Formats: sequence, structure tokens, C-alpha cells
Amino acid sequence: MGQEFQENGDLILKRYARDYIFLFGITALIVLLDQWSKFQVRTQLMVGEVWAPWDWLLPYMRIVHATNSGAAFGMFQGMASIFTILALVVAVVIVYYFPKVPREDWLLRLAMALQLGGALGNLFDRLQHGGFVTDFISVGTFPVFNVADASISIGVALMVFAMWFKEGKKTPEDTASNLDKGDAQVQEDMQSD
Repeated sequence: MGQEFQENGDLILKRYARDYIFLFGITALIVLLDQWSKFQVRTQLMVGEVWAPWDWLLPYMRIVHATNSGAAFGMFQGMASIFTILALVVAVVIVYYFPKVPREDWLLRLAMALQLGGALGNLFDRLQHGGFVTDFISVGTFPVFNVADASISIGVALMVFAMWFKEGKKTPEDTASNLDKGDAQVQEDMQSD
């Protein structure tokens, strides 16, 4: 009994370790790219200063050092504390639910990792800079954004696509049988590890 319990515990630990390595690996890449790019903007440009490698590019695409106390793309200004709490809640929910998403749903897993990376990237900014986030990517007349905002947006789009694609492939029989297979799938995953 004790040996079997130990083996099951080891399988669960291995499964979670692999799941979280993927999640935290993608998240770390997003956070590092986001924080590095924001640092470059903060140290190279004054707030409000604009830069583009070529003058002809200015109407279409440019780097603008902007600060934002609201949500992505400058929405809901002045609500930094609410977005700080929201980012923490989103991060906890993603970390909790990530291992429950089957590995076959890799697109959904990628979407969750992108969203976590974006949420943490902006959260770190808010905590370090008095509730403000550094934005700098300006395309046409679209609101200025940053790598974290882009990561969140891409993550949401991928999540919607993954869920839509998965639902489109289901038949009514699949839905009924999936309800019965819940625990069986977890056992099978543990045995395959």
C-alpha cells in the first residue's frame, strides 16, 4: 500500500513538474522580453518622446514612451490598484487550472502561458513604478501598448480560437462520454508518465 501510494505521488509530481515547466518557461520569456523592452524605453526616451528608425515610418509605426495607470491600451485610467488585484487573481487562477488542461489542448495551454506572462509583466511594472505601466509600441492611431499587453491579447485570441475549434469538433456523444471519462483520463495520464 505504501509503495503504491509513493509511486502514484511520484507520477503526479512528475506530471505537474512537466506542466509547470512549460507554463513558467513561456511566462518567463514573456516577462523577460517585456521588462527588458520597457527598461530600454525608460532609459533611452523621456516620457512623451517619440523615436522611429526612419522618418517615413513615423505615421505608421513608432516607439513612444508613455505611462499608463489603467488597463491595456490605456483604457480605464486611474484604476491601477484594481488592475493590480485583478492581475494577481488571474495569475493564481491560471497557475491553479493549468495542469487540469489536457496536454492535447496545447493551444489553450499556450494561450494561458501568454496571458500569465502578460499579466505578470504589467504587474511587475505597477509594483515597481507606483501603479504605472510603461507603454511604447504605437501603430497608426491605435492606442500605445507594450509586450505584456500584446501577449495578453494574443493569449485571449488563441484561447477563443482553441475553445471554438475544440467545440466545433465535438459531437453530442463526445460531450456525454467526456463527463464519464473525467477521472479515467487523469489515471491514464498518470500511467503514461
